[in-house]
Amino acid sequence: MPKIDIDAVPVRTGSIYPEPYASQMAGRSSRRLGQAAGLTQFGANIVYLEPGAPASLRHWHLKEDEFAVVLTGELVLIEDGGETVMRPGDCAAWKAGVENAHRFVNRSDAPASFLVVGTKDPNEVATYGDVDMKIQIEAGQARFTYHDGSDWAGPRDLPAKGDQK
Repeated sequence: MPKIDIDAVPVRTGSIYPEPYASQMAGRSSRRLGQAAGLTQFGANIVYLEPGAPASLRHWHLKEDEFAVVLTGELVLIEDGGETVMRPGDCAAWKAGVENAHRFVNRSDAPASFLVVGTKDPNEVATYGDVDMKIQIEAGQARFTYHDGSDWAGPRDLPAKGDQK
């Protein structure tokens, strides 16, 4: 399958986040190109964001490298160090294990899209920077926890910066 027919790849909407975070992802959709091609070592997805939509909660990956390039429109990249306006051709990358929570948000009045490529470790942990939540992937199964590793049972406030361990 050398050429992927992007239009034939199903559009995926919704989120695996628990509420109240899943509904905050309204206006986000994606096409899983790597999955459509049968790739197993990395994922490649086109993410589409309607005006006002975020791509995700701010997060960082323990074991997975991540690379993104803006394809259409204008997006705002929000990281621990601040915000950067991103336009078509602009790229960003995050090394596995580096604690720099990030996400894209479409603050414009037009749709936008980006390609994101990441490694696919079967046992991954992503930590969310603005909410007390982690996702742990073990053998392809997702489990949400608090930052301390206890089972997630709903939103709770993060401890003050000096109190985090």
